[in-house]
Amino acid sequence: MEFKYDSNNIFAKILKKEIPNETVFETKHSLAFKDINPAAPIHILVIPKGPYINYDHFVSQATNEEIIDFNKTIIQVIKNEKLDPERNGNGYRLIANTGLNGVQEVPHLHFHILGGRNMGFMVSR
Repeated sequence: MEFKYDSNNIFAKILKKEIPNETVFETKHSLAFKDINPAAPIHILVIPKGPYINYDHFVSQATNEEIIDFNKTIIQVIKNEKLDPERNGNGYRLIANTGLNGVQEVPHLHFHILGGRNMGFMVSR
């Protein structure tokens, strides 16, 4: 499958520093920042710095270094926010919306880390 990345999406503009963000963690290959419209007391987005549309695109075309960095960034943010149950956190929800049925709003891979309250059921029943 061919992926066509839109370099004018909002996350691409954040990476180009055309739009400000509230960064909470950054590495060579990943950026984590607070969501401007939080759905929970803690709502952080983690994005790769490379031009990847979704997880399929990322895993099939990113380097191993990018993939490892992105995953380690996610767990580091979870630890920094004290959400991980292993360290007495109350847990979190990790979401990646993909495509039309997944209701992906921005065509750049991003994971939502949500916490700070009970998140309820995952989807409507």
